[in-house]
Amino acid sequence: MTAATRTDPTPVRPVGGLLRHRDFRLLWAAQTVSSIGSNVTVVALPLVAVAVLDASTLQVAFLTAAAWLPWLLIGLPAGAWVDRLPRRPLMVACDLICALAFLSVPLAALLGRLTVAQLLLVALGAGVARVFFETADQVYLPVLLRPEQLPDGNAKLQATQTASYVVGPGVAGLIAQLVGAVAALLLDALTFLLSAVFLLRIRATEARPGRRDRSRSLRRDMVEGLRFVIGDPYLRVLTLYGAASNVGLTGYQAVLVVFLVRELRLAPGLVGLLVGVMSIGGIVGALLATVVARRFGSARALLVGAALTGPPALLIPLAGPGVGLVWPALGGVLVSLGVAVGNVVKGAFRQTYTPHHVLGRVTVSMQLLNYGTIPLAAVLAGALGARYGVGTAITVMTAWSALTPLILLIGPLRRRRDLPAAPAAS
Repeated sequence: MTAATRTDPTPVRPVGGLLRHRDFRLLWAAQTVSSIGSNVTVVALPLVAVAVLDASTLQVAFLTAAAWLPWLLIGLPAGAWVDRLPRRPLMVACDLICALAFLSVPLAALLGRLTVAQLLLVALGAGVARVFFETADQVYLPVLLRPEQLPDGNAKLQATQTASYVVGPGVAGLIAQLVGAVAALLLDALTFLLSAVFLLRIRATEARPGRRDRSRSLRRDMVEGLRFVIGDPYLRVLTLYGAASNVGLTGYQAVLVVFLVRELRLAPGLVGLLVGVMSIGGIVGALLATVVARRFGSARALLVGAALTGPPALLIPLAGPGVGLVWPALGGVLVSLGVAVGNVVKGAFRQTYTPHHVLGRVTVSMQLLNYGTIPLAAVLAGALGARYGVGTAITVMTAWSALTPLILLIGPLRRRRDLPAAPAAS
């Protein structure tokens, strides 16, 4: 495949760093607004299911499963297609699909035709678009930035994405409290439209795949990316850890809204506020990730992030009314801090370590396993909640999460200060 090229007129090292990089600012703005909208949905969609349609615990868990199921169904072919297609138009198309999907919910509610089945279809359709968007986004950033700029770029993107975990749920809870949860999805649709506008204004171009690349077998491309991940000791252990960690993290998150509304009797506004507060640590983690990696080493930074992601999750099941809300807030802050540190370091490592012509396939191969466990975890948490109670489901999932950092100790990370710059074979 022809290597990506930069034709962005912005200087490579502009005064003021990436804040003066026009195309990066536009990509950053696009991701920020769409992330806020997506995190409005994290609270708004379950609230619609619970408060408007009186959905069961298992049905609410199925919403999370539907949103992540596409990673299992189309993850590998999506990665191969992303390596064949221009990324920016693909990302714009994904934004427009998401906007239409979320607009359908308030329209159906207005007509009195809204059902849980439609919410599941909306979650599934937006999930398909997300597979392509997130894969293309990972491959597109190195087109805009040079390798030495990627850690700073990833840190900035991670910081605002994590900030959206705070802003989105809070906005969703506030809107749901004032005018109803269905109205919050209107905001989500508008953010995706705005994201598409920002992406269309980017000037940088990238080389298209040559004819030989387009004629390659799709199956061969998929296998090549998967084989690269399985054969590499660093990517392999990071993928295994991500998959195991997401079981616990997504498991408790899938039923958290049900727990807060039906067990603790919290109002929608307070639900959104608490979920937002639980994500505040991620902002700090994203801002400090590159500093920690430079000072202590990128491999050690990953281990620190994993340690914060695991054991502190055990504080979340201690939630209770009143002062008892301090425990999930504190646990969530520490967990989100660890996740942010790990995501920034891992994202920059993957983008610089992996040859660019297979980056899309490598990214989606890792995400296939990382995200592919999420629908299974959501269904498992929903089944546990339906059978033994939501509190028990959250306890089981956070206990699993506390153990997962041990996985990183079985690979080469524990012996290194910094992650390598390139595979050993090259």
